[in-house]
Amino acid sequence: MWSFEKYKENIACIGENGSKMLYEELLEASKVFERIIPSRSLVFLFCENTSGAIVGYTSFLANKIVPLLLDSSLEIDFAESLIEKYRPSHIWLPETVDSFDYPVILNRWGYNLLETKLEPFSLHEELALLVTTSGSTGSPKLVRQSYKNIESNTRSIVEYLKIDSRERPITTLPMNYVYGTSIVNSHLSQGATILLTTKGLMQKEFWRFFVENEATSIAGVPYTYEMLKRLRFTSMSLPSLRTMTQAGGKLHPDLHREFAEYALANGVDFVIMYGAAEATARMGYLPPDKSLEKYGSMGIAIPGGKFDLIDDAGMVITEPNTIGELVYYGDNVTLGYAECGADLLKGDERAGRYETGDMATRDEDGYYTVVGRKKRFLKIFGNRVGLDETERLLRSAFSNLEFACSGVDDRMTVFMTDADVADQAIKFLVEKTGLNRTAFKAIVVEKIPRNEAGKILYGELNKIDT
Repeated sequence: MWSFEKYKENIACIGENGSKMLYEELLEASKVFERIIPSRSLVFLFCENTSGAIVGYTSFLANKIVPLLLDSSLEIDFAESLIEKYRPSHIWLPETVDSFDYPVILNRWGYNLLETKLEPFSLHEELALLVTTSGSTGSPKLVRQSYKNIESNTRSIVEYLKIDSRERPITTLPMNYVYGTSIVNSHLSQGATILLTTKGLMQKEFWRFFVENEATSIAGVPYTYEMLKRLRFTSMSLPSLRTMTQAGGKLHPDLHREFAEYALANGVDFVIMYGAAEATARMGYLPPDKSLEKYGSMGIAIPGGKFDLIDDAGMVITEPNTIGELVYYGDNVTLGYAECGADLLKGDERAGRYETGDMATRDEDGYYTVVGRKKRFLKIFGNRVGLDETERLLRSAFSNLEFACSGVDDRMTVFMTDADVADQAIKFLVEKTGLNRTAFKAIVVEKIPRNEAGKILYGELNKIDT
């Protein structure tokens, strides 16, 4: 999985306290785990953006130990239910987390290794890594990634982002989220230096760490870029910055254009990307030289991948500017899901083909634009209405507020955070869509719930809409 011997004198990561770890130290750490944990064991890795998590992750993959990546702040009840369901032989977690009644057999790098002595399930020989779907912490369904999946997607990302050993990405995403994992994979594969911080964008310490360690790239989901706009990011002096990437959902076209203009004016590559846990990480990207010209688009397939659009009958759509479901083909399409321990023995159930569930169009130049989720459309009085597009309309009209749309056929529910604009927002939608006022219902909430990757938790909102 890794070529750490080649880069052993390079710095693999720098912590927010200034601590540094060489690739040579990662090699030595791998030998420590090799002596303790048998190959083809299942380990739960509770992640935080620190060197301890990096050490565990890289050592497990190098020794053919299969980790399940989880958030270190995961609720204990849910964590215990996962342990019961999948029966890991060991747990690697921060030493500050004291939630499990298993003996500690190793304490290093700010982490503890616990031994459960649970009866293990058999693992398929190609199974390399387990991740939760879309960074979710509330579903026991896992995505099964193979060694070929990780290696293929890492090569593609390195190629189109032109990553080399000079890069210094700063962590803005949880390591257990596939976007965050892909940053670790792609940069460590090239001997780069990852700047590890647990601080958030809204904290001064984050930006001090960024400047002092000359970060070269920053990554974010749409919510990240909304926060950067509020922070007046485009007015900051960040001379070391070379690349900005975005994935984890569609960025509002106005924000896309704004950051593309900033990047063009400042010699920065702004790369919109498209992906899913079910495809290891990345499936598509918009080349930076097209970022302004094609703003709103997510681009083309990554190197080695291919896209198709299919209609309701499953037939390939060849005409441009026609909505269809986006289908992806590539070696990074994962093996399938696991919903119980016995599923860890399953092989490849997808054969390199993944129906994304996203509805998209392809323009005359071959660039794809996602218009919404297949399940995120409602039929309202016979009209097909996209919930994602409705959210984008509302955010454009009321730029300082948060909105989320859900509902059932013939009734859309609009969640918002300001009661004073509820009537205005519904009136705006009536005018934009031409639909009757009775098609819309407004619910005011204190905040729009999101997961650790910034994605809206529609299930939590739907519990309110009874």
